[in-house]
Amino acid sequence: SGNFEASVAAVETVDKCLGRLIPGISKAGGTALITADHGNAECMWDEAGNPWTAHTTNPVPFILVEGEKLKIPGHGTEVNLRNDGCLADIAPTILEILQLPQPKEMTGSSMIKPVEFDVRANRTPVRLSL
Repeated sequence: SGNFEASVAAVETVDKCLGRLIPGISKAGGTALITADHGNAECMWDEAGNPWTAHTTNPVPFILVEGEKLKIPGHGTEVNLRNDGCLADIAPTILEILQLPQPKEMTGSSMIKPVEFDVRANRTPVRLSL
């Protein structure tokens, strides 16, 4: 909008609403995905000082919040996301969380990073006596 106060109020409203939604989603064992399809609040004026009212193409957050005692299958206790995702990657990410196949027509890929294990083949077993 080019209106700083209006942008601050909008961001504060989203923050307040998420503060009310996330605890309920978490308690219900759900998963929340929070993102936007464009930026604007981070760029209020152009180089000449005129209001910048168009959407920006700057990166936007993509936040995944797992519910209490909920773990995304195959990802253990922590889920890590790629930081190079785009809009086309959101639906494949949701499909992975729901354990549904991704149609071949979808060009994106899940933003959930595969679990990486540190495999050490030449380790000496440790014997414990109790």
